[in-house]
Amino acid sequence: MNRSMEIDVITPSVSLDKLPLNKAARILSIGWSMLREKDAKRLRELGVDVGVAIEKLHRGPFGLDPIACRIGRMTVALRSAQAASIMVEPIPQP
Repeated sequence: MNRSMEIDVITPSVSLDKLPLNKAARILSIGWSMLREKDAKRLRELGVDVGVAIEKLHRGPFGLDPIACRIGRMTVALRSAQAASIMVEPIPQP
């Protein structure tokens, strides 16, 4: 392929609540100010932080709460509002 015709693909960031199911991503930013203090503390205790890999596993009935996510070897349940405060970048699959 001609190098001059190659296009760099920029992976867009998306909030965790909008990430497709069964898709792995890396956390880019967290809107801590959007969260209640006790919710922010809980997320920190669970290891939610910038640079951490996270995978959205499934949603509750009718696409609502809770959202189940895998962080490391843990599966955690998040509310949609919590997931909306977490910006992620999908990890390309080989």
